[in-house]
Amino acid sequence: MSDKNQKQFRSGCPVSSSLDLIGDKWSLLIIRDMFYFHKRTFKEFSSSPEKISTNILSNRLNQLENMKIIQKNQFKDNKKSFAYTLTESGLCLIPTIIEILIWGDHNLQDLNPGLFDLGISDLKNNQVAKENYISKIRESYLKKLPHSLAPLTN
Repeated sequence: MSDKNQKQFRSGCPVSSSLDLIGDKWSLLIIRDMFYFHKRTFKEFSSSPEKISTNILSNRLNQLENMKIIQKNQFKDNKKSFAYTLTESGLCLIPTIIEILIWGDHNLQDLNPGLFDLGISDLKNNQVAKENYISKIRESYLKKLPHSLAPLTN
């Protein structure tokens, strides 16, 4: 990050520092949309059911890019449009978001009757199934990317 984009952390705790970078719901939902729903463009992100406002979306995409969690790629045929992809650092967040999905699936059914069934209830206590699921999600994400948009390594 350049000096003007240097992030100030509240403490040296890895949990606190991580939350300073990716702890808001919009950042996590953008990352979820990228690997789970294969969204890549501003328009695709703005059409998510959570209805992120365009100014917040623009801000979060810039923050995630500055933190090297995503990379912004210009389309060859349209110089005004961009595709966003996860970097290796962003791909490393897949297991964390899957854990949040599993937790929500297991613990929020009574609080949110509108919760959709993702078919992941069997992952809660099955480490092998969870690791296989995470691998499939990662492979699916990478397979659907055009070769020119391969993730950066950090």
